[in-house]
Amino acid sequence: MSSDADSNVISESVVKPLKEFYKNSAHFITKCKKPDRAEFHKVAFATGVGFLMMGFIGFFVKLVHIPINQIIIGG
Repeated sequence: MSSDADSNVISESVVKPLKEFYKNSAHFITKCKKPDRAEFHKVAFATGVGFLMMGFIGFFVKLVHIPINQIIIGG
């Protein structure tokens, strides 16, 4: 009797979530599509602009930080 209860608990806590995950993953994969050339270029351009903006922000923060650090340390 205890074996049946343990089996049911394992089924409820392990097998059922795995089946649900597999079902959701399969549904997600069937809905995905490969981007066309225009969409890919748009996403690549936006990513490149984001990288450049973050680089410039980091550069200017470092540019401001160096003189402030020299004033604080007194070097």
